Amino acid sequence: MHSSLALGLVSMLASVVSSQGITKVSDFTAGPTKLGMYVYVPKTLAKPAPILLAIHHCQGSAQGYSTETHYQPLADKYGFVIIYPNSRSSGGCFDVSSTASLTHDGGGDSQTMANMVKYVIQKYNGDANRTYVTGTSSGAMMTNVMVGAYPDMFQAGSVYSGVPDGCFFVQGATATQDPPGWSNQCANGQLTKTAEQWGDLTRSYYPGYTGPRPRMQIWHGTADNTLHYPNYQETLKQWSNVLGVSDPKTAANTPQSGYTQTIYGDGTSTTAKLVGYSAAGVGHTVPVHESADMAFFGLSS
Repeated sequence: MHSSLALGLVSMLASVVSSQGITKVSDFTAGPTKLGMYVYVPKTLAKPAPILLAIHHCQGSAQGYSTETHYQPLADKYGFVIIYPNSRSSGGCFDVSSTASLTHDGGGDSQTMANMVKYVIQKYNGDANRTYVTGTSSGAMMTNVMVGAYPDMFQAGSVYSGVPDGCFFVQGATATQDPPGWSNQCANGQLTKTAEQWGDLTRSYYPGYTGPRPRMQIWHGTADNTLHYPNYQETLKQWSNVLGVSDPKTAANTPQSGYTQTIYGDGTSTTAKLVGYSAAGVGHTVPVHESADMAFFGLSS
């Protein structure tokens, strides 16, 4: 971390502790679950500043995900704040299995992350109208959960090798158990529903909400043996119903060789409500495509 950035952060927020290029926010106590909160704040922020919530995978950490992915140079370029939640579980996974986490303001990890976004909006003059979420594996599952439970908070999400919102529900799972609940049926790609059934499930997590829904970008590898490939189509079915889009159009070798792009409804890869990328021969997980995320979120325009 550059000393000028560190000094600027210390003067802005004395309770922040430096760690591997990102900073730990020690005065974030909103909870309700005990996730760690780390942020990356570039020297020059847009006013108000867009926000990216970037969620790590199992066996991962906020610090690790901040270096595995390459969002920080883009934050420097476009002036947005990055939030890196840190799992409280021994295996580094997030809770996407309990009713608490799946439900709007239900008391699980999802509510804690929503409170992190609210914290950044207040502390760093964050832009509530330009807030985005992305994640890999467990973080991808949580990305779908965040978009499903907090559609009023996010404008778009990008999901790397996850499962549909609600797919990982485990009866009796609690928000505080360690490790979080695990659904073999979902992980193995054996849980299938109609598009309307998946859509109804997502809508049930925030009953009464009738506002706009975030645009979604979905990435999955055909050789994924952890969260198996059928979850890709199930996720696309879900969001096509939630977003009310159909008529999928495919393009081979896009955005690179071996990837097949699918755009639902009107628009392009950067403006459509739902875009999918199937990566032939790619296992768990699809490499993060940071520039594509920026374009889809509208941060690079």
